[in-house]
Amino acid sequence: MVKDGRIQPSRIEEVVAQTQKQLDQFLLEEGKRISHSCGVYNLLLDLVTMIGRYRFRTSYGQNLAQHTIEETKIGVEIAHEVGADVEVVRLGCLLHDIGKVVTDEEGTHVKLGVDLLRKYNIDKRAVDTVAEHHEDKPFSSMESIVVYVADAISGSRPGARYEPHEDYVQRMEKIEEIANSFNGIDQAFAFQAGREVRVVVRPDEVSDDGLTVLVHDIAKKLENEAQYAGQIKVTAIRQTQASETTKAK
Repeated sequence: MVKDGRIQPSRIEEVVAQTQKQLDQFLLEEGKRISHSCGVYNLLLDLVTMIGRYRFRTSYGQNLAQHTIEETKIGVEIAHEVGADVEVVRLGCLLHDIGKVVTDEEGTHVKLGVDLLRKYNIDKRAVDTVAEHHEDKPFSSMESIVVYVADAISGSRPGARYEPHEDYVQRMEKIEEIANSFNGIDQAFAFQAGREVRVVVRPDEVSDDGLTVLVHDIAKKLENEAQYAGQIKVTAIRQTQASETTKAK
């Protein structure tokens, strides 16, 4: 517009409409590419266009389109190995994060995704895998477990995701703070980018039998209060030491 000297309301509307049309076409083509890479070919075009938005969405630096394709490949291989319905897993993996690109409504990406897929009459078994892929609901099928595992593998593999240093430090400190909030904890250490926590307990306050209960309680509190990708392994260490010094000769 600056180049041809026509900066007018009507011209602006014309350019906006033209650009929107080009963007919609790009999203459709990108959605087809992502869907076909996952082995899915029969979705409604409106839904395919939504999938095209994956191209511009990231989670901890991991591009959603790349994550989805990778997760689907992993999920399909696992489904073949365990005898799960491959096509349900394929569709569940492709659509598991579609709620993240719903921008005109409020709610968790799981709820938004489930509502959207029901609107498009997607196979209920695939919708259930989306509803359960963050364990918001108990797993109802083998396919849901496979989608959950494939998502965790793709999201938590080394190098898949990153976050700003300040956010990383705060997240690690929060994990350690949660672990330290339990009685009998002497020290707590988060490492492996927050994927593992080790706690050292005071042996006079925590028995050997109490270790199992303690790590379970810590893990449950981390699930409810901590932010993390994938899983966190919690290990408790209880050690008793005794020493004696000989007389000098």
